[in-house]
This record gives sequence, structure tokens and C-alpha cells, in this order.
Amino acid sequence: MFQMKSVEMVHWDFWQRLAVPLDAQIVTIIGPNGSGKTTLLDAMRTLLAIKCSGKRDYKRYVRNNREAFAFLRGVVDNPRRLSGGLYPTPFFPIVSETVTLLCRIRKQGGDWVRHYAILEGDVALEEAEGRAQWLGVQEYRRQLEMAGLTPAVAEVLALEQGDTDKLTEYSPRQLLDLVFQVFGDKDVLDNYQRARDEQRATELELAALTRQEEVLDTRVETMRARANRYVEWRQLNERIEQIRDQALPVLSHLDAKAGFAALWRDYRSQLQAGRQAEQAHGDSLDLVRKLLQAEQSAATAREAAETRRHHLQDQFVALKTEVAAVQGQLKERDRLQALAGKEYGADGETLAKKLATLRTEVETVRDALRAMRQARNEMSQHVEALEIGRGRQPDEVRQFRAALDEANIRHTMLSDIVEVLDAGWQGAVEALLRPYRHVVLLEDAGDRRAAWALAERMRYRHFLVHEREAAPKARKGSLLDVLRFSAEAPDWLYRQLGSVTRVENAAAAEEVDGDWITRDGYFRERRGARHIGVAAHEYAFGEAARQSRLAALREELRQLNQRMLAQEERQVTLSAEAAALAEYLGGMDAIAALDARAEEFAALEARLAGLKDEVAHLGGQLADAQQEKGEADQRYDDARLAHDRVCQREQEGLAQLAALRAQVDGGRRQVRRLLTELRESAARLPAAQLSPEALAALMDEYDSAADARHQLNYLQERLQSGDWETDETVLSLKDKLIDDLAQLAREHQRRQLEVERASRLTDDARAAYINKLRATVRTYGQNVKRLGELAGIGVEVELPQLDNDDAVLSQAGLVLRFNFDQKGMMGMNDGEASGGQQVMKSLILLIALMMDEANPSGFVFIDEPFAHLDIFNIDRVAGFLKATEAQYLITTPNTHNINIFAPSELTLATRKKRPGEVWAPPILQTRRRVEGRAESV
Repeated sequence: MFQMKSVEMVHWDFWQRLAVPLDAQIVTIIGPNGSGKTTLLDAMRTLLAIKCSGKRDYKRYVRNNREAFAFLRGVVDNPRRLSGGLYPTPFFPIVSETVTLLCRIRKQGGDWVRHYAILEGDVALEEAEGRAQWLGVQEYRRQLEMAGLTPAVAEVLALEQGDTDKLTEYSPRQLLDLVFQVFGDKDVLDNYQRARDEQRATELELAALTRQEEVLDTRVETMRARANRYVEWRQLNERIEQIRDQALPVLSHLDAKAGFAALWRDYRSQLQAGRQAEQAHGDSLDLVRKLLQAEQSAATAREAAETRRHHLQDQFVALKTEVAAVQGQLKERDRLQALAGKEYGADGETLAKKLATLRTEVETVRDALRAMRQARNEMSQHVEALEIGRGRQPDEVRQFRAALDEANIRHTMLSDIVEVLDAGWQGAVEALLRPYRHVVLLEDAGDRRAAWALAERMRYRHFLVHEREAAPKARKGSLLDVLRFSAEAPDWLYRQLGSVTRVENAAAAEEVDGDWITRDGYFRERRGARHIGVAAHEYAFGEAARQSRLAALREELRQLNQRMLAQEERQVTLSAEAAALAEYLGGMDAIAALDARAEEFAALEARLAGLKDEVAHLGGQLADAQQEKGEADQRYDDARLAHDRVCQREQEGLAQLAALRAQVDGGRRQVRRLLTELRESAARLPAAQLSPEALAALMDEYDSAADARHQLNYLQERLQSGDWETDETVLSLKDKLIDDLAQLAREHQRRQLEVERASRLTDDARAAYINKLRATVRTYGQNVKRLGELAGIGVEVELPQLDNDDAVLSQAGLVLRFNFDQKGMMGMNDGEASGGQQVMKSLILLIALMMDEANPSGFVFIDEPFAHLDIFNIDRVAGFLKATEAQYLITTPNTHNINIFAPSELTLATRKKRPGEVWAPPILQTRRRVEGRAESV
């Protein structure tokens, strides 16, 4: 990695133009609070495209001076790497010893925009602006990452003021991930995981081939069944004709004769049953009248008992209310007695001030909880919107769509009509369509002029399209081939998507003529190739976009709930402590209050005793009334139940009588009809079919005409509902399908062997790389122990278990323990260490990341590392800072002990802006004496 040599700032905060040297291993920046120490560090962070400290950003600094532009220029070294290789210097192909980094910030479209450039050599600002080829933030970060400024190192450089102990809050798993990221092993592990994912995708394709084989096998069985159904169809037709024309007429005549005899017997039985039902119905009516009178008498007695019980209950409730009131007044006496029994010796004024402080803290926590609840409600509404299929859009998009709706202009968004058919290419689609995610499509071209006027007035930055066409047939292998449009879209979008070829990686694109894109968004066009990928939580097209944003919001909501739970527990603790203190203060006046109200409390005690006697007496009367009421209720229920049962029986008898009368009438008509039908059927049948021999044969085969009719209906239903085959060519088609099935089985076996071989090779490769991971962890552990020895701190490293297993790698963690002053081992963040010890642990962890023998360089921003250290520990930290080859830029207030300057080779002193002056004074510079000389500016 590179090191800083100097930085120049133009219109940065309150500095008009200022150049600061940084060509020393340890640079100390000193000055009072608010003099610009953190401002200088944030200038270097902005120059390196890193986020500023706290809630600040680069826009805050460029707004302060009220100028329309600002420049940051930094000169860094470009050392040759010890390992050489394809990239011998960090900024290759630049091979000069120094490199100029340039950041230009200016207003564009009402907002501040920054651009970056990398130039060879130490180039002055006036010359650099003319030679610069400006880069975007992402491309600039990518080139700095190639120079050694990885995202993990950038996270360390962005630590806020006084937060040098942040690394101690990392879990063992997070610390191990950070080590792998800094030493370059994380990318290799991610590549192995991507290879495993590709193998799983191939296994899914193999499963699809298996399903295709199963489908073909099913078709073969289906063809065999068709041949069988042809024979069955012919037999069914012959059987139906025999039953319908011969057997069924004779059997129907015989069944009709037998049915007439049974019908006559039933008719005589129905006449007798009808007479008996009429007699029983008359008896039931007499019993109903008697039970109705008994029910009315029981109801009158129940109402009288309820009236007496309700009157006694009202009296009892009123008396209990009076008892409760007296007892409530006596509770005040008990409270005063309890307070008076305590011992009081503390200072009342001091306790009162403490109580006021506690109540202020309670209000502060309550306000914080109120803000958290509001944020949780907004997140919950966003989650609910995503769960039902509606995502949150930027304010300008929502406002413009609302204006279109108000003007009755029908429209839709491009992101709403695009669906990705292959989830593996979701990243490529999102990358290419990212500039068009807020394109508005008009449903009616006639609304375009009104829509243009709205877009012009509201300054809508995205395309407004009215010319739409149906999706054409996609070219095989193009990006359009994996998309489905639910509505018409612009023709230029089809052409752009259809001209881009899908490739697995850049190596596979050598034979592609034209534009191409990989799965993760590496895109080649006429201007060149670059990475335009989009993070998964920023997806906007199709179901995958909604799911990724939903997962991110749920995780943020879970973390917010945990913080709210911690604040609520603190609020309960503070409230309890304030209540106890208030009670203690109130006890000092309890003795005087008891003496003044002694007669009142004695009268209340006597009144309570009399009321309790009245309650007991009235309670006994109420119990008797309730018992009497219960007995009356039971008598009424018994009478009502008996009456209801008889009424039900009477209704059932009436319904039964009506049904018997209807049966008698129906039986009479049926006897007459069946007798006429018997005479007509006997005249139609031939005499031969009614011979004893023919009848005996039919009875042996069929039980009755119903049996024959049932069989006929069954056969006809089978013939009508079945899928019958009448073509004999199904046999040759069956042989052809059997041959195709055999060929597909051979292809399936061949591809199965290829998948198993690829999986075995990937596992073997990752197993070999595990040794490299172990060496990385051992190296970091040795660095930590070495720094601990320099600081006089014992360090114990528990190396993780690293095996070629997904579960083991995902759960592995690096555990460190520290021994300060021989007091025993303590963990990373277990609460046993002091603030200064936490800082020293974090510095050891931080500096150990920079002690890479293969790349012994780099620089670190440490904002006030000596804030929690005593003089002895300041000397400790200074000693082991010198032991590393990294460059350190350290800030400190001017109130610390002079020991903080012991390791510094260059000291920068910042000063506050004087009242009434526009610009802040320049930074003072002091160098350590070298070979008997002292340089100072």
C-alpha cells in the first residue's frame, strides 16, 4: 500500500489555500477543540473517497467558505512491491516514485458533485486540472483498492473521533473476516463459494433432465395404455347392445309384477298407521296445555326471587364501596407509618438534586424512545408495502406520479412491467437497466404534451416515453432472451437489450462480436469495458428486487428493536431509582403528618370495624337470596324443559301424521299406474322371451332389472367418459417413444458423471487453500503477540479451526485475550478492561493488520488515540507505533502530556479562526531535529 507525502486544500472549510507536508512516519496533529484537526483528517478521507467522521460529509466543508468550487490534492508514494508480479507498483501502470491524487468538488445542478483523478508524479494543482482525466467515485475507489486501499482498510481509516476502541467490539467471526479481507483471502473464499453455487445450478439442470426423462417414460406408458383401451372400447359396445335390446325389457316386466304385490301390502299398512297417528296426536295436545300452565307459575316465582336478590346485591355493593373508601384513606396512614420508621441521615438538598438529575435522564430516554418508535413505524410501513408488492420510490418520482394521477394521465413505470425469467441473470439486468428504473411509460400517446409540461415544471430527470411497441422475438443468448414484458415498452430498449450478449465471464467473451455483459455486471460496449454491477438490496426490477429490499429492511428493523429494548430497560431502571429516592425524601415529613392526623385515622379505624360487621350481616342475607333464586331458576328450567319436550313431540307427531296421509294418497295413485303398465308391457313382449327356460337363464345372470340397468348405465358411462382409442397406429408410435427414452437415459448418465467430477475438483482445490488461510491467521496472531510484547501486554491467541467444510468456515472465529499488568487474561469486550486498556487493545489489533511482510507500507488515521491513556501508557503506545513500517497520522488536543510528542517526527498545529476574519490561519509545522539540525516552519 502507499503512504501520504503531502496534502493541499483549496476552499476547504475555512482554509482558503493551504499545503501541509506529511512526509514522516508519525505525524501528530495538535490543536484546541474546534481548530480543525478532524477537518484535516476529513480532507484526506474525502481525497481517498472514504466517508467522513461522525455525521459530517464533504458537502458540509465546501459550503462553509461560500465558494463555488474546492480542490483537494494529495501526493503519495508509489513503492515497488517486494513480490513484483504483474503489478510491481500499487498504481501500475504508473511506475514513478510519486503519484498525485486529485479531487474536484463543484456545484452541478444545485448540488455538490465530486470527481477524482490520478496523475503520474508530483503535479501542481494549476497543471493537474488541465491534464486530469476525471473519474467517478466508484471507478476511483476501484483503482485505490487495486493500490491496496481495500474496503476493510477504508473502514478502519473512517473510525470516528475517540472511537479507536471500535475493533474491540468486533465478534470473533467479524475479526476473522476483517483479517481475511485485509490479507486478500476473502475474495478467494468468495470465488470458491461462487464455484459451488455454479455447481448447484448445474445440478438443477441435471434434475431438469431427470424430470424430462420421467415425462418421456410417462408418455411410453400412456401409449401402451392407449392400445389396451382400443380393445376394451370394442368389447364395451357389444356388451351394451346385448343388455339394452334383450335382457332389460324382460327383467323390467318381472320386477314390475313383484313390485306391484309389495306395493299393495305397503298401501294396506299405511292406512292402519294413519289411524293410529291421529289418536296419538290428540293425546299430545292435552298434555301440552297442562305443562304450559306449570311453566307460567314457575316463571312468576323466579321473577319475585330475582327482585329480592337484586335489591340485596345493590345494598351489598354500596356497602363494599364505602369499606374500600375507608381502607383507601387508612392506606395513607400505613404509608406514613412505614416512612416514619426509616432512619434519615442523608443531606436532603443533595438527594433532591440527584432526584432532579434522574428525572431529566428519564425524560431524555423517553424522547429517544419516541424517536425510535417513529422510525420503527416508518420501517414497518415500508416492509408492509413491500410484502404486498409495492416498493418505496424516491420523493421526486412519487411527487411526479401523483401529479400525473391528479391530471388523469394514465401511466406505468418501466420497473413494473419487467420480469427476469432467469434469476441467475438478475444482476446483469439490474446493472444495464439501472439508469432507466424510473422511466415513465404513458398509456395514451395523446397525453404526451400535458405530461411534458408537468415534467418540465417539476424538473423530472428521467425519461417520459409515449412511443411503445410489443416485445419482439429475442435473439438466442441475448439479455432480452431472459426478460418478459407484461406490457409494451420503448423500441430503443428492445434494441439495446437485444444487442447485448450474455457471457459467463470476460474470458468467454473473446469470440463475441459486439456488446456483452457477465452475470455480476461487467459490461463491454463501444467505449470500452467496465463494471456497472448493482448491490442486491438495490434491485428494482421483478420479484428478486422486492425480496432483496425486504430482507435488508427486516434486518434493520430487528436491530432497531434491540436498541429500543435496551433503552426501555434503562428507562425502567432510572424510573425505579427516582421513585425510591422520592419516597425517601417524602419520609422526612411523615412523622409530622401522622401526629397531625391521629384523630382522623382513629375515627376511620372505628368506622371500618362497624362497616365490616354490616358487610358480614348483609352478605349472609345475600347468600340466602341467591340460593332461593337458584332454586326458583331450577324449578322454572325443569318446567320449561318438560313443556318444550312435549311441544316438540307434538310437532313431530303432527308432521308424521301429515306424512302418513301423503303416503296413503301417493300409494293409491301408484297402485293404479303400475297395474296399467303391467298390462301394456305383457302385450309388447314376444312369447318366446317369457318362456320358463328363457326366464331361468336371465335370472341366473342378473338378479333383477335394476341389476341389469345398473350394469348398462355403468358401461355407458365408461364409454362416454372414457378416452378411448380407435386407431391401430398407436403401436408403431409406442415403439418410437421407447427408443427415444433409451437415448435420453444414456445422455443423463454421461452428464451425471461430469457433475460429480467437477464437484470433486472444487472440493480438492478449496481443501488445498485452507493451509493458506491457516498461515494468514498465524501471521496475524504473531503480529499481535509481537506488538503486545512491545507494549508490555500479554496476548493469548486462540486460532480458529479451519476445515474444508461450509459449516465450519461460516462459524470460525478468532479469539484474543489480553493480560494487563499480570492481572489475568481478559477478552476483547467483556467489560473488565478500563477505557485506556480498550484503546491499547484496539491499537494492537489495528496496527497488526498493517504488519504485512509482503506489503510493509500503508498509513492509518488515529483520531485522539491518547484520550484515555495515562503518561505510562502513552509511552507504551509511542514505543510500538515506531516498531511498524506504517505511516500514522495522529490527532490530539493541546491539553495532553508532552509525552504524546515522543514518537512524532512531524507535528502540525491547527489554530481557530479569529472573530471577524474570513479565513482560518495556516497550520504551523514543526519537524524533529535530524543529525543536529532542526527544521521548523
